[in-house]
Amino acid sequence: MATRPLRIALTGGISSGKSACLATFKQLGAAVIDADQLAREAVAPGSSGLAAVVARFGASVQHADGSLNREALAALIFTSGRSMDARQELEEIIHPRVYAGIARWFAALRAPIGIADIPLLYETGRSGDFDAVVVASCRADQQLARLMARDGLSEADARARLAAQWPLADKAAHADYVIDTSGTLEQTKTRTEDVWGKLQSEIGNR
Repeated sequence: MATRPLRIALTGGISSGKSACLATFKQLGAAVIDADQLAREAVAPGSSGLAAVVARFGASVQHADGSLNREALAALIFTSGRSMDARQELEEIIHPRVYAGIARWFAALRAPIGIADIPLLYETGRSGDFDAVVVASCRADQQLARLMARDGLSEADARARLAAQWPLADKAAHADYVIDTSGTLEQTKTRTEDVWGKLQSEIGNR
């Protein structure tokens, strides 16, 4: 019987450098899937996911062309008095669809290692679905500054988005492997390559 692929989850936080790590893993030959892309597909025009979001949050979260109005939805999620409840209700719509897509991808995968990029892995309680978890982590002040610069957010808005996720230090404490992304891109690439070598060793030890 063929050995199933090693199932790896790559996680971190918004603006933690995770995308740079994923790009390096892909360059090194890893099969990768992006949960954010699956989340976008889950609320594509005409999808059952988008219909559920509109039914819950109202017509204001849908553009006239039928697509999701992400700005309006974010305003409801991050600024409403019931933001925590609203976020949980949104996640209850999106996350089951995302994890179903990830499961289908791993079931069809023929590569020895598959890496699923899942930003909210720990927040959704699904780390146990994987053989190992890799966390991309930087200092908290770096994460805040990167997010503000990347999205043009005020400090208050950036902190509101970060508050919706586990702190990176907590994620790193639960990880099997940690990639320190606080340095240069070249340093992050080197550290990612080191973790890739360790993941390949895991295959040989199975």
